[in-house]
Amino acid sequence: MQLIKLDATDSTNDYLKSLAKSKYLDDFTVVTTKNQLKGKGQMGAKWYSEPGKNLTCSVLKKNLNIPIFDQFALNCCTSLAVYNTLKAISVPNLSIKWPNDILSGSQKICGILIENICSGGLVRTSIIGIGLNVNQQNFNNLQNASSLKMLLGKALDIGELLCHIVSNLEEAFKSWERNGYRYLLNHYENHLFRRDKPSTFKNSTDELFMGFITGVTKEGKLIVTLEDNVLREFDRKEIQLLY
Repeated sequence: MQLIKLDATDSTNDYLKSLAKSKYLDDFTVVTTKNQLKGKGQMGAKWYSEPGKNLTCSVLKKNLNIPIFDQFALNCCTSLAVYNTLKAISVPNLSIKWPNDILSGSQKICGILIENICSGGLVRTSIIGIGLNVNQQNFNNLQNASSLKMLLGKALDIGELLCHIVSNLEEAFKSWERNGYRYLLNHYENHLFRRDKPSTFKNSTDELFMGFITGVTKEGKLIVTLEDNVLREFDRKEIQLLY
C-alpha cells in the first residue's frame, strides 16, 4: 500500500484526484490526513472531523473500466469493507444505511464519498473517500453521530484501522471479480439498515410516507414496498430515510 500522510488538507479526495493527474500512482494508493479542513459528504453536505481523532482518507482504485450503470458496485465494495473491519473488532449492531453510511444501532460512525472519473461510458478510475469516527467524543450536538471510542469504551489505533479497511477493500474487489456484481449486491442488501421493517421516509417535496425497504437495484436505487405491496424505486435525490 502506497501511503501519503498529510498534516492537513482541504479534502483528501480532491488532493488524491489532483495528484493522480500529475504523476503515476499505484493502485490502492491512500492519502490520509490528521486535519481535513473542508471535508465533503453526500450531495454537498459538510463532513466535520476533529483534528487527529478520526480516520479521514481517500483510496485510489485504478483500471476499473466498468459500465457507468454498474458504478454502485463501488459503494457496495467500500461499505462492506468498512462493515467487515468494524465487525471484526466487535462494534455492536452494525448496518449499512443506504447508500453508504455505516451505523451502530441508529448512530452514524462512518460516511463514504466516492467520486468517479469516467470516459466513453465507462468508469475508469475511482476516488474512494472514507470518514470514520474513531476517537472523537464531541459532535457539536449531532444527535445521530457516535465513534468507536464511545461505543467500545477505549481508544483505537487509527493506522491499524486504515490497514484493515484497505485490506478488506482489496478483498471486496477480488470477490466482485470472482463472483460477480449480483453476489456483491446480495451481501450489501443483507446488512441494510431497517430492511423489511416499517420505516418513515421523506420525499423531495418534504412529504412523509411509510414503507418497507426491500432491497437495492444494480443502479443503486432503493426499492421500497409501499401500501398494497406496490414496489417503487428511488434514487438518493428522491427519498430520505428518517431515523
